Amino acid sequence: MRKTLFSKHFVTVASIILLSITILGAVLLVFAAQYFKQDRYKLLEHNAHQAAALTYSNIRNNSFERVTPQVVLPMYTILANSIESDIYLANTEGELLLFAEGTGANHVNQTISKAIIEKASTAGGYQELGKMGGLYPDAHYTVGISVNRDDGTSAAVVFVSASAKALTVFLKEILKMFMVSSLAVLILAFAAVYFITADLVRPLRKMVAATQSFSKGDFTVRVPVESYDELGQLAISFNNMASSLATTETTRRSFTANVSHELRTPMTTIGGFIDGILDGTIPDDKRDYYLNIVSQEIKRLSRLVRSMLNIARIEAGELEIKPDLFDVNDTVIRTVFTFEQPLEAKNIEVRGLDHGKVMVEADPDLIHQVIYNLIENAVKFASEGGYIEVEYTEDDVATSVSIKNSGDGIPKDEIPHVFDRFYKTDKSRSRDKGGAGLGLHIVRSIINLHGGDIIVRSVEGEYCEFVFTIPKPQKKKKEKEKEPRLELQ
Repeated sequence: MRKTLFSKHFVTVASIILLSITILGAVLLVFAAQYFKQDRYKLLEHNAHQAAALTYSNIRNNSFERVTPQVVLPMYTILANSIESDIYLANTEGELLLFAEGTGANHVNQTISKAIIEKASTAGGYQELGKMGGLYPDAHYTVGISVNRDDGTSAAVVFVSASAKALTVFLKEILKMFMVSSLAVLILAFAAVYFITADLVRPLRKMVAATQSFSKGDFTVRVPVESYDELGQLAISFNNMASSLATTETTRRSFTANVSHELRTPMTTIGGFIDGILDGTIPDDKRDYYLNIVSQEIKRLSRLVRSMLNIARIEAGELEIKPDLFDVNDTVIRTVFTFEQPLEAKNIEVRGLDHGKVMVEADPDLIHQVIYNLIENAVKFASEGGYIEVEYTEDDVATSVSIKNSGDGIPKDEIPHVFDRFYKTDKSRSRDKGGAGLGLHIVRSIINLHGGDIIVRSVEGEYCEFVFTIPKPQKKKKEKEKEPRLELQ
């Protein structure tokens, strides 16, 4: 049977409570028994001193030669009955001289061992929990006090004994009260632990139910945040994870749909034209024209696959930067020359190429791809007879490169999405049938890989500007030269 977190927590806490109460009860009984013994010894010792004082007065009056039973024994009896104990007097030989029974014991012609008499006489007192050398059939608390002569020698010993059964009765009563109170505490504690554990496990069960929904593809389930403790923070993190998973799933589906669309369109075109050429639908004099279209579509597919592989390498962290010092303005000039024909066809003016050297430390090939994609977009969307302008800004932290073109610009609500994968505005779709919407996403990924940033500014009907920054490497601190020391001759 699989144990749940609820059962594990409940059993663990309940076991700790039971163990704690058991230890508490054991400690309580030990201390209660110890207290009872000490209290009993004090009581017996107090009465033993009183009995010894009475005995001393009587023996002294008899010149320490004998004791008068008619005088001493009644006093022994009163003291014995008041504390439910036996008070008896023994001489130095261990013979019982007087015996006052307060416990109901019966002793006839019994003696006390010489060792006990010697301990009580020489040690200044005697204590025992036992049978007094066979005087009693069961355990008794016994205190012995010596009655000394004026010269300090022992004339007799007074013993006070009480049955140890009272301790058993006392402990049973203590245990009974403890068990009754413990039972009440256990009922309340178990009820509290049950509800606390249930309250503790409830959000976890909701998370389990939510994860089961996630496994079925439903990312709309959320866990209610009922507190701001560790479980509340876990619920918040869980909900954030759910939102992230939902976004990732949406992106994945969009990515799949976009890839399918971008691949299907050129493949359909290629397949249609090839079939037309093979079955004779397309006449011979038109074959070169349509084969040229097929070639362009194949190149488009190649660019799309290459872009997707680059994105995958960047996101997997497999694309390594190989920084080098180079002139970024020279890269811009060479890239602009590759678009000479479309620039002349649209009569576009290019500004800012007469700038001097702008040295940066970055990966030349990756930055070339960034500049190529940005200039390609600028040429593609620049207005007829418009311009493309390149500007550079340098400071102690980074070098900024701005590529600006005149034209319709980008609508304000679409600016936050221009760097998303496969994102193309409606205008770009109508004017650019060959783009896949990956160029700007690759641009941002490369710039972020360099630790830089890229922003877009646009005014509809006027211009669109992309500005990316390349951080400058931190200058290494030069070691301070050691000053020459002057040695005193």
